[in-house]
Order: sequence, then structure tokens, then C-alpha cells
Amino acid sequence: MVIGRIADGIVQGVEDASAALSETLFEPVIRIGVTGFARAGKTVFITSLVANLMDRGRMPGLISAADGSIVSAWLQPQPDDTVPRFAFERHLAALTGPAPHWPQPTSAVSELRLSLKVQPRGFMGSFSGPRTIHLDIIDYPGEWLLDLQLLERSFDDWSAEILERAAIRPSAADFLATLEKVDGDAEVTEPAAQALATAYTGYLRAARAAGFSDCTPGRFLMPGEMEGSPALTFAPMPPQETRAPRGSLRREMERRYESYKAKVVKPFFRDHFARIDRQIVLVDLLGAIHAGPQAVEDLGRSMNDILGAFRPGRNAWLTRLLGAKRVERILFAATKADHIHHTQHGQVTAIMEAMLRQASDRADFAGARTSAMAIAALRATVEETRTVEGRELGMVRGRLESGKEAVLYPGTLPEDPSHLLVPARQGAERWLDDDYAVMQFAPAPGTLKPGEGPPHIRLDRAAEFLFGDRLK
Repeated sequence: MVIGRIADGIVQGVEDASAALSETLFEPVIRIGVTGFARAGKTVFITSLVANLMDRGRMPGLISAADGSIVSAWLQPQPDDTVPRFAFERHLAALTGPAPHWPQPTSAVSELRLSLKVQPRGFMGSFSGPRTIHLDIIDYPGEWLLDLQLLERSFDDWSAEILERAAIRPSAADFLATLEKVDGDAEVTEPAAQALATAYTGYLRAARAAGFSDCTPGRFLMPGEMEGSPALTFAPMPPQETRAPRGSLRREMERRYESYKAKVVKPFFRDHFARIDRQIVLVDLLGAIHAGPQAVEDLGRSMNDILGAFRPGRNAWLTRLLGAKRVERILFAATKADHIHHTQHGQVTAIMEAMLRQASDRADFAGARTSAMAIAALRATVEETRTVEGRELGMVRGRLESGKEAVLYPGTLPEDPSHLLVPARQGAERWLDDDYAVMQFAPAPGTLKPGEGPPHIRLDRAAEFLFGDRLK
């Protein structure tokens, strides 16, 4: 029986290797990473993208869908048996059911495989039959992506950076008060370590609720099965010239920080991030603008850090971790474009492009094609124009999560992005000339017509940028 099991294992291994070789040679795979910070809409994006690729009536901006090259699309088991499957069917039912609502966001890595049967067009296409192309969509939290920067930072460097930002944020008051009472040279006790880590995690939650993006370590907000582990029980402490004594609280915080990098951050990037071909980063730009200049500056800094994650040739440690592979295309998408009138979509894109350009310059980024655009993966509003005090104002109307209808005028975004980015960079506490409003609209009820996916804004153009070239 043992020999039989070994033989079965060998046969299965040969079959798996044969399938992998066949897939590599004849059925190309495009691995698409989807990430974004909390409330940016990753779950909705993936659900709507897959639904609209299966029923392509609303995808004229995806050339292969518009010209009929995509013959069919279907879901099939993903290749990674140890990664949870993205719950597409459940999320689609939430968005399009009788009482539509936003699905529960994902808080860990998940994956979905969508296979496309594509008939190439043109002269050469007439001599070949359709081919199968697999889209492997990998969903992971943006907070985890920001953790990559920790690999370049010592505990002192990270602590100094975190504490400098926390000093000017009201949401950090409780954590800073707890930290001030701590003697870092005192002998470490687990209750003291837990109390400090709990206070720091509370600050991270408050910072995220206030619209800030730089919430590291990312697993503190999404601990999953690691909740309560020593690797997630540390906090920044003021740097000092001499190293703390062995067995002290500060020394233990530093040890756990290094353990987090080695046992949490590196495995994630090695096992998931290193295999991505194309990447979309979803950004709640309107939410950051509403939160104020400091949130906008923080978002720009986070975009800089994210771009740094896609430069594996720059640092020897990252080259060893990821190998020579580079992500080929990166799209930064400002979500919730349906929350403003279409006449302001150009301003949103311009602001994103300006932030991306600044991040690229600071990061000395090169090696991949990048782009920015405003999208809504699921359109939840309709537009209308009203005259107020002699001015025509573009507004949006939709259903709130309470069930009531509401009309929103979000404010007028500036034509020149510097009118927002300069005050943000200078540390302004609030906008001087305008007030930007947001509302939490719910999905609009409606019935999908045969052959059409959920309504959206520029989801087809996002798909064309991300993988349209690979479908020709």
C-alpha cells in the first residue's frame, strides 16, 4: 500500500508538471494583482470586472470585447490550492440581488481564475483557432503592500518616522500618552508589551478612520489567524543613542519588529507579490480630499511607497527576494467616480497623475508602464444639474445605505492639481477655498439585461490598460 501511494504521488506529480508545462506553452496566464487601502473598493472591483468579462455588453473600451475576439469566459478552479477562493458568486448576489448592498470586504489574500477563449483577429487569426488565456486575479490588502518599506528600515528608523507623524495627529493622543509612561529600559513583561501594542493598534484604527493611509504594520489592522501572536505585539519607541539592555521592553519590541519582517512580510511577498504580472492599485482619492490636506499628503506618500515596491532591481535584498521579474503595468485608479458629476472626472484624473508623477520622481521609478484614471467599478448614482444662486451645478443622486434618496454636490475640484497638492505638502490643516463632501451611497436596485454586466464607469478602459494587449 505504501508503494502504491508513492506511485500515485509520482503519477500525480508528473500530471501536475505536464499540466503546468501545457499551460505555460499553450494557455498563457496573466496574474493580475488587485490591491488598495480600506474602503477603496477591491471586492467590488473584482466582482464587477469578472461579471463584465463574462457578460461583455458594457465593455466597449476593451478592444477584444468590442470586436468579438473574446468568444467566451468561464470560471474554473484556481491553481493555488492553499489560497482562499475569492467569493465571486456571493459578492455578485450582494450587489445585484433584490436588496442590493455592499459585500463584506476581504481582509486576506484571495484568488480567482477566469478563463477566456479568444479568437485572434487579422490575417494570422484566420489561420489559427481560438486559444485559452487565463486571468488569475489576486486580491490582497494595500496595507500589506506598504509593509514592504519596513524591509529597508531599522526599528529606530521606523519608530522615528511613525512618531514624527503621530505627534501632529489628534488620533494618536492616547497612544502617545501610554508611550510616555513606559520605561523602555525596564524588564519586559508580556502585559506591558500587550498594553503598548494595543494602544498603538488603536491609534492605527483611528488614523485609518480619519483618512490616513500610512498604517503600518498592515497586519495590525488585519491580523487574521495571527491575532495575539508576539509578531503582532510590538510598537514604535523613541530612538536612543545607546542600545537598550538585554531583556528590556525596548529590546523586545525591536526583536519582534524584526521577527515581523522575517516571518510575515518576506513570505507574503515571496509567495504572492513576486508572481504578479500586472497590478491595479485602487485609491479612495475623494475620501482623502474630504478628510483634508494631511490625508492627501499621506496618500501621496503612500503612493510613493507603493511604487517603491515595484522596483525589484533597486536594492539587493529585494532582488534576492523577488528575483529579476518586474511588474509590467501598474494602474492607479481613483475609485467612486460615480460620486461626482462627469464634468469633474478630468480633475480627478489630473490630481492622480500629478500625485503619481511626484511619487515617480521621488522614488526614481522606472521599468513598468504606469497610468492613472478615475473609475467606478459599480455605478450607484445618476447625474443631474441644478441651478443654485444663478450657477449650474453638476450633482449626483443615489440611494443612501439607510434607504433614503439623496442628492450630493461634492464641491468643485480645482483645474490645477497644485491647488490641492501644495497646501497638502505644506502641512495645511484644512482647505481654505472649498469644502469637499462625500456620501455613502448604496448599490442601486435594478435588473441586469441579458449579456450585460453591472453598470460602471471606465472599468472597460481599466481592463484594456491592464491586459488588453495580451488578448490580441
